[in-house]
Amino acid sequence: MTAAIKPLSSTVRVVEWDELPPRAREIPTNLNALVDGVLMAHQVHALKLRKQYSITAFPKGRRTGITFGVAQDSVFDAAASKAAGGDNVYYIGDTKEKGLEFIGYCAKLSRVVGEAQRGGISDIEEFLFEDIDEKGNSKHITAYRIRYSSGFQITALSSRPANIRGLQGKVIIDEAAFHQDVQGVLDAATALLIWGGSITVISSHNGKNNPFNQLCKDIEAGRYGDDAIVYTITFDDAVKNGLYERSCMMKGTTPTAESKEKWYKKIRNAYGPRKSAMREELDAIPRDGNGICIPGVWIERSMKEERPILRLTLDEEFVQKSPDYRKEWVTDWIQRYVDPELAKLPKDLRHIAAQDYARHRDFSTIPFGTIEQNLTLTVPFAIEMNKVPAKQQEQILWHSLRGLPRFSGISMDATGNGETMAEYTADEFGSQFVHQIKLNQSWYGTWTPKLRDAFEDEGIDLPRDENMASDIRCIEEVNGIPMIVKARKADLKEPDLFRHGDFGVALILLRHQQLNMASPIDFQSTNKQRASSDTNGYRGYGGSSRRTNTGGFR
Repeated sequence: MTAAIKPLSSTVRVVEWDELPPRAREIPTNLNALVDGVLMAHQVHALKLRKQYSITAFPKGRRTGITFGVAQDSVFDAAASKAAGGDNVYYIGDTKEKGLEFIGYCAKLSRVVGEAQRGGISDIEEFLFEDIDEKGNSKHITAYRIRYSSGFQITALSSRPANIRGLQGKVIIDEAAFHQDVQGVLDAATALLIWGGSITVISSHNGKNNPFNQLCKDIEAGRYGDDAIVYTITFDDAVKNGLYERSCMMKGTTPTAESKEKWYKKIRNAYGPRKSAMREELDAIPRDGNGICIPGVWIERSMKEERPILRLTLDEEFVQKSPDYRKEWVTDWIQRYVDPELAKLPKDLRHIAAQDYARHRDFSTIPFGTIEQNLTLTVPFAIEMNKVPAKQQEQILWHSLRGLPRFSGISMDATGNGETMAEYTADEFGSQFVHQIKLNQSWYGTWTPKLRDAFEDEGIDLPRDENMASDIRCIEEVNGIPMIVKARKADLKEPDLFRHGDFGVALILLRHQQLNMASPIDFQSTNKQRASSDTNGYRGYGGSSRRTNTGGFR
């Protein structure tokens, strides 16, 4: 400790170096913040913008080094005299650990800056920050700080103070999109500009509708005037500017072109099929959703073994065939692939089904469910259809439902084109056995959590299938409602085809049917006669298809 800074009261505790988070401890002790080249080009540019504008917003990819660069700038701000533009700095992170990490950066960098300034710096001090709200109510927040002989200090608060407006100096809000009250933080921080100082808002995105993203859009639209700016830094920007090389420097290893390429691919590939999450977290592109609903570990736990996913993919020529040809061809496909699976089903247990209907671009998905004695929902097999005419979808679905032992109902997507299929199925099997579901946010808000409960309680047993797992990961929170985000992604078995969470929707419907089962029956037709819309017996489904793949995929 430098003599110019005296210890304060006994209520202040000195934080030891080994208490700092690993990333702060890993900074080399000989790192000289005054040497050119320590910061990357995007870090230098960000710090220049902080000097020019009162409000700076930095949407960023993860691990791009912006927080580290701002920490260095904060040391210069706090160590400088008032005449030289020095000021207090307040850091507000989304967690206590982030605050301690930031103050750790500042502490290590201050060793060099403190000597250069020929002044004193304190140890890292833990103390209680008194927060007084607008009504005069007082509470204490755990905080960390470093004091300088300039009379200024850097303070990292462990949680959002009620009275941000009362802070005077330079305020840094880190990971703003993940604060409990994002809008409250931003509103209060903006108000403190009345007393001077500046605001730096740093964050990776957390959905398109998050207030942080709205702040960035408002600044870009000029709603904050000429004294605010947005500067986006992506993971690729940082890589181009030497992120990997800096990482090697911190670890004491030698970078090579081969190791850099391997490191880059490893980070990108770590997201697997979650492309929207990768774009948000690395490329700073906010996604529609803002939170994974079902953790990957639950999904993997539920997929105990491989079971058949029967796939029928057709193309434009098939619909040109005669009705008799199509019926006979699909009958043969059913006998080859569907009937053997129906024959395996336990005759003493109840069975249910669901369908997420699609006709052209997406997969029409039908999972079947066995209700075990312990009420576990097991999916023994499922059917996926792509570009299959509605009449043949009906043929496959109805045959399958008739073959389910102790059939106890089906929940069907009755949105858009699916409404007609659901209506005719209800006519055939009886409305008490067919739930016709209009998919909307309200319905998702009620039933998606019930599917999540089944995963959490280990009450669902699914086939081990990468497409199914990928579709379940598409269930995300949008405006607080867990639902399917309709971003299209390549099918993992046929990359020229695309999915939009088809199995995710179907499994929510299947869970709905499980909790709304009718009395079990062996199939009994209602024998109702329905009017046809043309001489071939078609009921107005429309569309065209052509056969390309006639097999069942397992």
